[in-house]
Amino acid sequence: MQIITRSLHNSDLYPGIAAHFGKNHKQMEKQFSRIFENKTSDKAYEEMVESTTFGLPSRKEEGKAIRYDTDGEGYKSRFTNVVWGLAYGVTREEVEDNQYESKGKMRARNLAYSMGQAKEMIHASLFNNGFTNSAPYLMGDGQPFFSTAHPTLAGNKANRPAVDSDLSEASLEDALIDVRLTTNSRGLKMQFRATDLILPPQLEYVGIRLLKSEKQSGTANNDVNAVRTNGAVRNGAMVWDYLTDPDAWFLKVDIGGEGLVTFQRRALELDQDNDFDTENAKFKATERYVQGVGDWRCIRANGGH
Repeated sequence: MQIITRSLHNSDLYPGIAAHFGKNHKQMEKQFSRIFENKTSDKAYEEMVESTTFGLPSRKEEGKAIRYDTDGEGYKSRFTNVVWGLAYGVTREEVEDNQYESKGKMRARNLAYSMGQAKEMIHASLFNNGFTNSAPYLMGDGQPFFSTAHPTLAGNKANRPAVDSDLSEASLEDALIDVRLTTNSRGLKMQFRATDLILPPQLEYVGIRLLKSEKQSGTANNDVNAVRTNGAVRNGAMVWDYLTDPDAWFLKVDIGGEGLVTFQRRALELDQDNDFDTENAKFKATERYVQGVGDWRCIRANGGH
């Protein structure tokens, strides 16, 4: 076990330091909370099961029997809660001789900060590995999160284009049209709409121009910006700093159901204890949760070039 001793912070044994830096950076907002729906969990794992619903009715001839349909289960996804934790230990001498009481408080804040950073990365991993065609990133239907071949009762369906393209006015409009044409497992229209354009930092300013320009972006045309005019992306663009592909971009879709979720089994806890033999002080942070996606229709993805 690694222990913080006086030798690791030798300067803190003497007065005269005006400030410590690198340990008290501004706390960042929880970006994943805008994308994921937060739910509580009370068991070891949670499951989300697709309901195939009913198909269209058929004409009933006079005196003839009506046609019956069934509402069955589709694919099932299981999400097992995971404990995430980080700790540090400090010798009693380091605590006694440290001239700066605020140092200990900063360590506790930084422990929570590290936990928050990890939570963003863990949630972003669904997007960063969403094009991966291998376990453990496959969905309950056996396909990657972003696929052109999600199996349904109405045939294979897609939540990404057959050919990925960079973010532009044309590719954004194509994606918005595809969102509107998305159907359920029986092939029935769902009237979905996009709520957020989710971007890596490298595409932030491209997204601003595409959504904020009054006229067509990057042209001399006097045509209106159709995406802005009809409010096709309800909440506008958001940058998720934890996306790793500089070309990939995503549309969050209001599916009115179980899409991206985070199950909270146990909230963040900060604990402290002392070791009797060594007199070392020990501090830890733990949290138990799991992220997941039920209905793949909640995101329309494009891997860019």
